[in-house]
Amino acid sequence: ERQKREEIIAHCLEMNRSGLNQGTSGNLSLRHGEGLLITPTALPYEGMQAEDIVFLHMDGRAEGRHRPSSEWRFHRDILRDKPEVNAVVHAHPTYCTILAIMNREIPPVHYMVAAAGGSTIPCAPYAIYGSEELSRNALAALKDRSACLLEHHGLIATGRSLPRAMWLAVEVEALARQYHGCLQIGEPRLLSEAQIAAVLAKFAGYGLAD
Repeated sequence: ERQKREEIIAHCLEMNRSGLNQGTSGNLSLRHGEGLLITPTALPYEGMQAEDIVFLHMDGRAEGRHRPSSEWRFHRDILRDKPEVNAVVHAHPTYCTILAIMNREIPPVHYMVAAAGGSTIPCAPYAIYGSEELSRNALAALKDRSACLLEHHGLIATGRSLPRAMWLAVEVEALARQYHGCLQIGEPRLLSEAQIAAVLAKFAGYGLAD
């Protein structure tokens, strides 16, 4: 358990070093036992200790010396409803957030869109942070997907491990930046459903190795 707590802190620090997130606006969770380990609310990553990470039961009860992230609901609900997922990354990367503010999904502008499981990376409708409505919207957007945008908010990326979820978050932010750049020139040509299906068929085992 301590190793998982330290892994969460290491990835929080990397998330901010890489520019994927700013301040304490992001949050991470990792499946553990009958619940999950999640970052606490409003605690700077630089001073975070293993004991600061909160254990959350699936019924929402928290154990620890801090309150869990205000976004604990969608972390809990994703891990509850998607047994293939063991880790959730939420952040406010610049280009993902720009597209989310504009309520734009990421279309198949590049074959790497398929890394999230389909031909698009959807944008979930806006709901206030920390709410049940936001969690429902995120779960709907993550149906058959491992990443989504949140309107006027940011990004969620999931994975079978925390490094895998972080890898996907970085890839989605790169796609968002590429799509944003294309929109400065005009509407880009898109890959077809058949072309994306071919990529998905080839993608088995693709990406960061666990």
